[in-house]
Amino acid sequence: MSPRDFDIPLPTRIEVSPAMVFVVLLVLLIGSGLVTSIYTIPAESLGVVLRFGKAVDEVDPGLRFKLPYGIDTVSKVPVKRQLKQEFGFGTAGATNPAQRSHDPGKETLMVTGDLNAALVEWILQYRIARPTEYLFNVRNPGETLRDVSESVMREVVGDRTVDEVITIGRQEIESEALRKMQIVVNKYAMGLTIDQVQLKNVNPPQAVQASFDEVNKAQQEREKLINIANGEYNKAVPRARGQADRRIREAEGYQTRRVNEAQGDAKRFTALLTEYLKAPDVTRRRLYLETLNEVLPRLKSKIILDEAARGILPLLQLNSEAGKTP
Repeated sequence: MSPRDFDIPLPTRIEVSPAMVFVVLLVLLIGSGLVTSIYTIPAESLGVVLRFGKAVDEVDPGLRFKLPYGIDTVSKVPVKRQLKQEFGFGTAGATNPAQRSHDPGKETLMVTGDLNAALVEWILQYRIARPTEYLFNVRNPGETLRDVSESVMREVVGDRTVDEVITIGRQEIESEALRKMQIVVNKYAMGLTIDQVQLKNVNPPQAVQASFDEVNKAQQEREKLINIANGEYNKAVPRARGQADRRIREAEGYQTRRVNEAQGDAKRFTALLTEYLKAPDVTRRRLYLETLNEVLPRLKSKIILDEAARGILPLLQLNSEAGKTP
């Protein structure tokens, strides 16, 4: 059989015109331009628009447009997110790239002002306040901030004794470190705001850990005894003051009563003297009778004697009082 025995139609040739090619290229060009000119800024970020590598604008969150084909590029900076760096330890799953390339053991070992050593762990929390400065003023701003934080913390710890660093000086160290870090960050124009510096674990080196534990135990025992003594003081002193005040008031009351009684007796004596001078016999008899009227009711046995009588008069049932001392 020859090829001529098969009647197979040959494909027809499609002719492409220059106009068709131009239309296709134009459609592709417009499509790629639309794709490369539309972008979205997340709600927690700001966009820094770069035109041929130079920052020209900062845009708010939302759907935005830029010049296509790489003329404009956008860097998204999370300005509303609080960023964190940890020193001396690391939380699992940390996403900050400046957190990964450091040795925690070397970061924590510091020399204090009294030439002792301490292991200091801390957390730095910060925000990006000015995106353009953050992107272009300093190379590797995360690494730079980490070096600044470590330098400032060593300076602050080096100005204090080991006891202050481990016990009572933690809050002061945090405040001073935050202030000095912010000063350095502003000097370098890094576009960052330091929110918080928080000390975590502050311990002596392992070689002297046992000695420091004994010192801390002794200090705690001392504080306990002081608190017990203060409690006893607070109970005894107010009680003694209350007793003293009560006795003072009793003495003042007794003084007032005695003065009033003395003044009353003096006035009464003066009144009696006046009446006595007017009628001596009558006043003498009245005083005598009043005195007997006051004294006689107190006597259990009464014996009345009369000079004219020859014997004792049995009055007021004297027989019933026999055997008793009159």
